[in-house]
Order: sequence, then structure tokens, then C-alpha cells
Amino acid sequence: MVNPTDDPHIHVEAGMRSGAAARNMLAATFGLVSDLPPEVSTGCGRLVPRAMTSAVPECVTCLPCREHAVAEHLRRADLVASLGPLPGSPIDVSDAVRAAAHHRDLARRFT
Repeated sequence: MVNPTDDPHIHVEAGMRSGAAARNMLAATFGLVSDLPPEVSTGCGRLVPRAMTSAVPECVTCLPCREHAVAEHLRRADLVASLGPLPGSPIDVSDAVRAAAHHRDLARRFT
């Protein structure tokens, strides 16, 4: 693990899984709460304390992590746009378009 005093940058979690969001959803749905790992892998390949990461583009100061986030959000936007809603899904085309636009906006903010 990187000592926070050796690396003052704020990073992006690799894969941008949003572990905290998934944890909150499980807690709200099933009443189950799991512990989040204290350290996470980042877009630049480091292992840092979770507190040294952010999903907010304006907070991330590590340039390789910002580049990773741009590429990942553009990949997700293309994926959502190409797949669209599944047959029988309550999600319609406009939802898929909004989701793709959201990821493109996040990619723009990370540049």
C-alpha cells in the first residue's frame, strides 16, 4: 500500500466498480452490510487507501487515473449505446441514450 504522505494524489478506483454504491444498494434491499476493503486498486495501477479515491472528476488529481477514467467512461457509453435496452426490459431507448450521454459527460469532465 502507498503511504498517503508519499502520494498526495486522489485516484480513481480501477474498474470504477463503485463498491460503496453496490454496498448501499444491498443494504437497502436486503438489510445486509458488508465491509468495504480499506485499500483499492487504482486506474494508474497503485494500491491506495479507499479514502484517497474519488469518482468525482474535479477531485481526481492523478493524471494516469484521469486518463483511465476517460477511456472507461467512453467504453461504457459506447457499450450502452450499442446494446440499448433488452427486450422486455422496463428500460426504454431514451434511458439508454441518457445513460450513454451521462458517461460521455463524465469522460469530458475527466479530460
